[in-house]
Amino acid sequence: MQTMKSSTQKKTSKKAKAIGMNHVALEVGNIEDALDLYRRLFDFTLRGRQKGMAFIDLGDQFIALQESAARRPDGSRHFGLVVDDADAVKRELDRVGKEVRRIGDYDFLDPWGNRIQIIEYSECQFSKTPGVIRGMRLEGLKKNDEALEELKEKRML
Repeated sequence: MQTMKSSTQKKTSKKAKAIGMNHVALEVGNIEDALDLYRRLFDFTLRGRQKGMAFIDLGDQFIALQESAARRPDGSRHFGLVVDDADAVKRELDRVGKEVRRIGDYDFLDPWGNRIQIIEYSECQFSKTPGVIRGMRLEGLKKNDEALEELKEKRML
């Protein structure tokens, strides 16, 4: 008797390679309040809006803010947001009185419990292409020696 192979059995030779993030979705209690807070912390372009949603451009990626009544604060679950100046974010967080918790880098909880870690571009392997850098008007953005070494070791430099 001949058996049929499932599609997962047939496709065992090659896996898809994860190559990056397209977007992160955050639940917020109110879209306008969330946009107001994030405008105070970051310089960004509003990519678009739909009912109950807003999209913030991050160069070639974006954050999706989605209105939700759910109130489940993040514990250790978080995402790292790469910025050109982490100290500028910390200064603004201090000014707006939001909780800032330092754990190696800057972490904070937004009013809806989303935990965000701020990482400076110069200090991490995350890299934008020259075209994206130009499009974001970030010419002159550099990596520190440790980040360059990490990129070199992975043959990404």
